[in-house]
Amino acid sequence: MRNYNDSVHFYGRIWVALGIFLMLMVPVSVCVYYNAWPEFQHVFKGLLGVAPIFWTVGIIEVFTYAPMLGTGGTYLGFITGNLTSLKVPAALNAMQAAGVEASSEEGEVISTIAIASSAIVTTLVIALGVLMLGYLQPILESPVLTPAFDNILPALFGGLGVVYISKNWKVAIAPLVFMIVLFLLVPSLASSVGVLVPVGALVAIGAARVMYKRNMI
Repeated sequence: MRNYNDSVHFYGRIWVALGIFLMLMVPVSVCVYYNAWPEFQHVFKGLLGVAPIFWTVGIIEVFTYAPMLGTGGTYLGFITGNLTSLKVPAALNAMQAAGVEASSEEGEVISTIAIASSAIVTTLVIALGVLMLGYLQPILESPVLTPAFDNILPALFGGLGVVYISKNWKVAIAPLVFMIVLFLLVPSLASSVGVLVPVGALVAIGAARVMYKRNMI
């Protein structure tokens, strides 16, 4: 298993570096092609409002999702993206169906296969959707389907939540109460899933540690 992890870390770092390079080359290529370079102060002003939040969430997500996804799943998930709504639910559901733990060797393999399958299926669905967009647009924009699309993410995590909350419902109380109170006080935060999922995980970890020290779990 150690040789496998070493190999995954080696190639994972290469692919992450290539992914960052390709993302940066998109704006650079546009600037080169049109010979239009933004001034530094405007770039800095734009980064000032976005970068601190993005970097904070990115760091929190690594510590939150890495134990769930394993070595291979973490690299593959962060490279392909869309962890919260696709990769993490796919990996957790696959490990639950296979009856393996996230920290085990079996869980490592299942998680990596699930995330890879999710990435392939997502790419195929997007490609099919682009080809058939003209035919599907009236259906997708139908008022009848609007409520369904607005609740895709809650449905995904709701289905997974029933399984994991039932394993230890005491740990789930603190993040559940915290999120309910937070959304009641600040309803506009309902769209900030990328920030609140890791925050909820940290609240659950802190509550679990307190209850463990008091022999409540």
